[in-house]
Amino acid sequence: NKIKSMFRKGEPIINGWLQIPSSFSAEVMANQGWDSLTIDMQHGVIDYPNALQMLQAISTTQTTPLARVNWNEPGQIMKILDAGCYGIICPMVSNRKEAENFVNACLYPPLGYRSFGPIRGLIYGGPDYADFADEEILKLAMIETSEALKNLEDIMTTKKLDGIYIGPADLSLAIGEDPGFDRPEDTLAYNEILRILEAAKKRNLLAGIHNGSVSYAKKMISKGFDLVTI
Repeated sequence: NKIKSMFRKGEPIINGWLQIPSSFSAEVMANQGWDSLTIDMQHGVIDYPNALQMLQAISTTQTTPLARVNWNEPGQIMKILDAGCYGIICPMVSNRKEAENFVNACLYPPLGYRSFGPIRGLIYGGPDYADFADEEILKLAMIETSEALKNLEDIMTTKKLDGIYIGPADLSLAIGEDPGFDRPEDTLAYNEILRILEAAKKRNLLAGIHNGSVSYAKKMISKGFDLVTI
């Protein structure tokens, strides 16, 4: 997993975002130089057959394929991993139990309860997929609810969790501010973003964030974020 390798080396990860259900647009995006591309199955208009074809298009390049699932639901997580996705961004993770359920759905027994059947994962990852999948799959929990802010320490100490991902719009709503990206420094959301980042850094967790502009993404990299989505 190139993304995990970049994180270990301290290299910033530039992530693109796919919401259009098109293998052609995925192929075009994958050839633009992104380090990773995330297939958005939460707010995009993408279903499983679309996602499968998009993963096939992405795999013609060196871009690492990720997916944001629409909920912390084991069946959906396992199925998109079987399709060859190399990382999961899971929305609305609010406590330790939810974080554990998410991580365990990504791990084969005895560490977790992922069912074995990586139909396309074996093609993308190779015949030794099962030997390395537990360590290579990137597992990012989204911190974006008021409950998650209260349970930050418990969530971040979840075993085998690789990192966190901040959704600034939902995070802003959770603390009573208007939703949006690129939060100004005089907002409560901005202060919470920095607090989440600091907590992740203390535990050597990958920290990612959604951005609305290139300039703000650069600012977040300078603050210490490891992965920025533009």
